[in-house]
Amino acid sequence: MSEASGRCQCGAVGVRLTLPSKWVAHCHCTMCRRAHGAAFVTWLGMDSDRARIEDGKGQLRWYASSAGAERGFCGRCGSPMFFRSQRWPAELHIARAVIDGKVDRAPQAHVFWNTHVDWARPDPADGLPRKAEV
Repeated sequence: MSEASGRCQCGAVGVRLTLPSKWVAHCHCTMCRRAHGAAFVTWLGMDSDRARIEDGKGQLRWYASSAGAERGFCGRCGSPMFFRSQRWPAELHIARAVIDGKVDRAPQAHVFWNTHVDWARPDPADGLPRKAEV
């Protein structure tokens, strides 16, 4: 497997990935939960030069969600898709749920576990480390 692709709900914004990915992790931070309306978000980390965003209809929007970080979403359907930050300047993080089919790795950790919600807990049998930070 050398490539993967994905898109927003309406198809206006897409992404093409040249694998390998850098990592896959479940993020439980407050900002990810609010941005996605979910208990946690699974992200796939890519070197920026291995991820090509396709926005032929001009719908990609970026929101400055915190100092030095922004989140990309489709301006037509609202699908949250991307995260980029000065903390990881050469990476693009893609919401795993927008990628079609398989990628080259399964999730490897739960991050920001110290802020997880108590009303939704992943299966403890997943065996993944639970890290307070990244």
